[in-house]
Amino acid sequence: MFQLKKQPVSPKRRSRVGGLITILTAALISGAAVLFAQQQAAEAPATARPFYTRPAVAAVNGVVTSGHPIASSAGLQMLLKGGNAFDAAVAVGAMAALGEPEMNGIGGNGFMTIFDKKSGKVQSVAMAGAAPKALKPEEMTPETLNAGMKAGIVPGNLGGYLSLLDRMGTMSLADVLAPAIEYAEKGYPIDQMLAQSIDRGKNNLGKYPTTAQIFLPNGQPLKAGELLKNPNYAATLRKLVDAEKQALAKKATRSQAIQAAFDRFYKGDIAQEFERFFKEHGGVLTAADLAAYQPQWAEPLKTTYRGYEVYSNPSTSRGGFEVLMQANLVERFDLTSFGSGSPQATHAMIEAIKVAKSDIYRYVADPKFYVIPTAGMLSKQYAAARSGLIDMSKAGAYPEPGTPEGRSLSSRQAAKISDSLSSGEARPAFPEHYDGEQHTTSFSIVDKFGNAIGVTPTLGGLFGNNVVVGNTGLLLNNGMRLGSTSPYPDNVNYVGAGKIPILNNSPVVVLKDGKLAFVFGTPGGETIGQTEFQMLVNLLDFKLPVQQAIEAPRFSLDADPNFYKPGAQIEVSVEGRMPQKTIDALKAMGHTLRVQPGWGSIGHMQTIRVDPVTGTLTAGGDPRRTGYAMGY
Repeated sequence: MFQLKKQPVSPKRRSRVGGLITILTAALISGAAVLFAQQQAAEAPATARPFYTRPAVAAVNGVVTSGHPIASSAGLQMLLKGGNAFDAAVAVGAMAALGEPEMNGIGGNGFMTIFDKKSGKVQSVAMAGAAPKALKPEEMTPETLNAGMKAGIVPGNLGGYLSLLDRMGTMSLADVLAPAIEYAEKGYPIDQMLAQSIDRGKNNLGKYPTTAQIFLPNGQPLKAGELLKNPNYAATLRKLVDAEKQALAKKATRSQAIQAAFDRFYKGDIAQEFERFFKEHGGVLTAADLAAYQPQWAEPLKTTYRGYEVYSNPSTSRGGFEVLMQANLVERFDLTSFGSGSPQATHAMIEAIKVAKSDIYRYVADPKFYVIPTAGMLSKQYAAARSGLIDMSKAGAYPEPGTPEGRSLSSRQAAKISDSLSSGEARPAFPEHYDGEQHTTSFSIVDKFGNAIGVTPTLGGLFGNNVVVGNTGLLLNNGMRLGSTSPYPDNVNYVGAGKIPILNNSPVVVLKDGKLAFVFGTPGGETIGQTEFQMLVNLLDFKLPVQQAIEAPRFSLDADPNFYKPGAQIEVSVEGRMPQKTIDALKAMGHTLRVQPGWGSIGHMQTIRVDPVTGTLTAGGDPRRTGYAMGY
């Protein structure tokens, strides 16, 4: 080891040098190095392990934390060029499709939660495409729902990113897509995690030549350190940039030019390539399905918790309901006095998750097909009544749903459904139990102007539908898979033509007295709302620093056969780093536990905190995958 002699440095120069060091350091550290460091920490004697696996990243001007270093780098480039958080988000979203192509892409779906400093308002954007109009549910099987030519749904993320850039960004499409175009054309050395995902999915990926040529060149899965290239993806992005440039050359406004790019994708030659490819290979997605798509800007869900205002996404996401309802349910408990990682706090949170999910799986669906009793579900009075189900001395059964004000089901209808599900009379068209997929990513950004955005895009399962569409370079979300859809034909979330499947994606924005306090989000499939709830408690109840809050041991609930059925058997997965006394106490209370070794695989949180006094930023990245934060 060696030490540098300290020299006096001006605050201005220190800021610039610190930013440069952050950028260079992140550029040198690959996902493989992150995993290696994590392994070293796990193997070291307990007394020698670092308090955190990595430091939090401090910044004064702007910060990006995402699921992969190259995605964070793309966003930081936009901030350094004077762009805002929304410009950076589009750059991150385009690049994330290369860093984590098994998890997300512009052909996938997702949600955004946005804080606009100028207006002081929080908004939700659903980037959620629908199932094809020509879909025939009776012809689908669990296999065809999960992968293949009929599994993909309308791509929503690209339209959401373009809409964001139009409404709230400042830069051109050419600027924000430039990093992704370069990496797609020239390639970049993949990390060990992606290499393992490709190897795990190689049998499905190899079925489709358009997919195999990217991930299995020469018939073999790419290995860590080899270059991943996707020239067709670069060509698709270039087409969007060309549409923008051509419109600007004709004296179009910035907004009109971005709309031209949107139209080229959803109504022009790219949409026609979708139709050609699916028609030739037995799929049912059409250009008309793409043309009908629009991202949905909406009021977010909101509650208050410990004096903070908490915002997340409404349906067609379950996750926002989960975070807010769970917070409402535990608010009557003094979690701070219980302590972080304590049996009492963990038990209370587990029970709140059960109670919230029983309502959410009964009432949350595509709002075009069903009236959701949102106000009733989020009311403090309803939470007070439902929290009475939480017995602090023992684990409770998975309960019947409650009767929130505004529900569209009559009491008789609700009772009939509950009796059918509880007695086993409900006849599923598909297997009742399904393994949840966690192939999603999330990123959070705050800029020097005070704007913030959390984005959680997904492909659903591993590599989505597994089929790269023609010459577009794009994978689609296998959104009709079980989990996003219900196995029961009488249920409102049963797969249907034109219906938007339910996601859990739900990035969270937290304000204090109207000022930005936190923004965070995570992937994790069924665990998303649960993991974000734990993050909220870590930050607001236990006052944990950002990186410690991210790395704190987690738990998640699963249900057998599923969360639709009252009385389902609940199993709680806990990371093995949880205190042994807590594990023993939870078992004694009657919880069925499955202890995962080490870090487990519960979520992948990216979090930013804004200091309430100085306004400085602190960001953390989750070591459970390849998360990385960069700031300046």
